[in-house]
Amino acid sequence: MKDDITTRWLLRIYTAVIFIFIFAPILASFVFSFNSDRFPTIPLGSFTWHWYVTAFSDSDVWSAAEVSILVALSSALLATAIGFSAAYTDHRYDFFGKKAFLVLALLPPTIPLVIFALATLGWLSIFGASGKVVSIIIAHTVLCVPFAMAVIRLRLNQMDPNLEPAAWNLGATEWMAMKSVVVPFTLPSIVAALCLTAAVSFDEFAVAWFVSGLNKTVPVIILEILTGNIDPQINAIGSVVFVVSISLVVIAQVLVMGRIKKPETV
Repeated sequence: MKDDITTRWLLRIYTAVIFIFIFAPILASFVFSFNSDRFPTIPLGSFTWHWYVTAFSDSDVWSAAEVSILVALSSALLATAIGFSAAYTDHRYDFFGKKAFLVLALLPPTIPLVIFALATLGWLSIFGASGKVVSIIIAHTVLCVPFAMAVIRLRLNQMDPNLEPAAWNLGATEWMAMKSVVVPFTLPSIVAALCLTAAVSFDEFAVAWFVSGLNKTVPVIILEILTGNIDPQINAIGSVVFVVSISLVVIAQVLVMGRIKKPETV
């Protein structure tokens, strides 16, 4: 009994240390974003909103934010639609080469981002599409599809395999069964996939930096501001980006975990 209690406390301490290790730099960035001193030193100066006002008075930052939002929304919608189709195909059908299909569908996140970015840039250059906003959308869609597919597959695996056949026996067509049974059942995971892929796209830097050209995203402009200069604006912009991204991830996690704990049969 004592060994179990000791083990639980050790696990809690270990988890706490991991969280502190991960989030301490982020917390420091938040703190220094409100520090009046230019350099991140202790003791801190006075409280100020100056760096936020300076950052968001910059037209380049707003342009980058517009590009990032457009790319994130477009990539999330496309990746979720494709991911749903791929997940449903895997769930419903058995076909030759299914294992290879799954391996290829889930492959992009396993490729080093620099290699993926270079390959994407070369492929888009063939069609004269490099250096445009659509280039980032295409690249991020490819990168995000596996995440959407994985989330939606998890939900589809919880669905009673007799639900669709029951709908067909009651006179529903395949499309009607899809609309009335499959989509409502998977809707929480679809929303979770949208949030997760939007967060991945919004945060992604390496691929966007290679293929964006003059269409800078927020992570790209952060690097430009940071290069050769210590600028507290970075802390302000980074804090806002973190809040947006973590909010999307938390929403996705709540939707997914809530459905795992409470499976439905419709």
